[in-house]
Amino acid sequence: MLTLEPLTPAPPETVAAALADVAALGSFFTLPIDGTGDGWRPVRDAYATGLEHLVAERAARYGTPELRIAASVVQLGHACRLWAPLLGCVVVHGVVPDLGDLRQRTDGPGLSLPEPRGWWAPCGETLVAVLYEQVVTGHLVPLAAGLRVKVATGLLYGNAASALAEAARDLRRARPDLRDSIAWLAGELLGTGKLRGKGEFTRPDLAFRRRTCCLYHRVPGGSRCGDCSLDRKRPSSRG
Repeated sequence: MLTLEPLTPAPPETVAAALADVAALGSFFTLPIDGTGDGWRPVRDAYATGLEHLVAERAARYGTPELRIAASVVQLGHACRLWAPLLGCVVVHGVVPDLGDLRQRTDGPGLSLPEPRGWWAPCGETLVAVLYEQVVTGHLVPLAAGLRVKVATGLLYGNAASALAEAARDLRRARPDLRDSIAWLAGELLGTGKLRGKGEFTRPDLAFRRRTCCLYHRVPGGSRCGDCSLDRKRPSSRG
């Protein structure tokens, strides 16, 4: 496991300013400094139960008895909420927020940090390794281990790759001047660890085709997503 100790800490006010700035890019980029009062809990406590409160709510909303579908979509949305603010802060501000003490709402998927800690972004392979550890090793692996329903491992990390690609596309649309940095970083992450082989960018605008299916098309009235490994019919709003 990569140690973060050699990284150079960034001033708390710099991390807070970066998070506040990228929050303007959309809801998935929003990671407020909060979460120390009622209504919040350490996200690792939620991982221990497989985010079951969100899975149950999503299954009821979709009207499906297949909890694995709800678990897949919840995990995909959670991955988006991890990747988006991290990529935004790194590419736009050169700052890596520390997600180690992440909090989650007790009544929903919203995330927050109790305080603004982080590091100045390193370069090259070190940056890729740090971001992979922050999101995949630090959060998505323990979430996968805590799921109360069986979901294929390849599907879960296909979701992680799809979420990364979606965050990168959104960031590219907002900051086309940084498109080369965004494409490089997202491409390198897609070739790392559990993300390797789960999908690829198919066009310079970061259109993505994944190699697994999130199962959303199996819910009543559902459809195949735009990056689905199956034959595409029409875009969906699985959110």
